[in-house]
Amino acid sequence: MPERPHRPIRRADLANIVDVVHSQAAPDRAEIAQATAVAVVSVGRELSAEASAGRFVGLADEVGLETLAELWRDAEAGTLPWALWAVYLMRSWCRDQAEEVSRLWRMGRGYAPADEVVAGVASDGGPQEVADLADAVLAGAYRGDFAVALERAAAFFRVIAEGRRESFAEASDAGAQLELADRNAWVADLLVVAADRCRRGELY
Repeated sequence: MPERPHRPIRRADLANIVDVVHSQAAPDRAEIAQATAVAVVSVGRELSAEASAGRFVGLADEVGLETLAELWRDAEAGTLPWALWAVYLMRSWCRDQAEEVSRLWRMGRGYAPADEVVAGVASDGGPQEVADLADAVLAGAYRGDFAVALERAAAFFRVIAEGRRESFAEASDAGAQLELADRNAWVADLLVVAADRCRRGELY
C-alpha cells in the first residue's frame, strides 16, 4: 500500500492557530508555540526530499512572515519556536535587504574569522551569497543536523554584529547601530543555547 501523502501546511492552517493563540493565556500560548514549531520541524524533517525541504525553507513566503511572528516571535528565548523565528527572520532580512546585509557581512567578517568559517557564506559575500546562506541554513534544519544549522545562524549573527560595530562611527544613527549589534550578538548566543539543547534532545 503506498504511503499516504502529507497535506502541506497552508496559510489558513497557521492563521487559524494564530486566532487561537490570541485567545489563550500566556502559558497556553507558549505551549501552542512549541507544539506548532515541533509540528513544522517534524513534518519538514520527515519529508526530507529536496523538493519538500524547499517548501519548508520558503514557509514564510507561503504562510506570511507575520503569521510566523504571531506564533513564535514572543516565545521564550532559546526555545525551538524562538529559534525558528530567528532563522526565518534572518532569511527574510537576507532576501529583502541583501545589499545592506552583504555590506555588514563584509565589514564584520575580518573581526570574526572563526564565525565566518562556521557560517559558510561563499567567499565573495555578496548579496546573492548571503541570501544563499539563509536558504542553506534552513535547508540544513530540515535535511541535515539541526544543531549545526543553528550554529551556522549564530555565527552569521556574530559576524553581522561585528560589522555593525565597525560601521557605527560613520553612521548617522550610531547609537541605534550599536544597540542592534548588541541584539545581534544576543541572538547569536541564544541560538548556541538552542543548538546545545538540540544535541541534548531537549529542544523538541
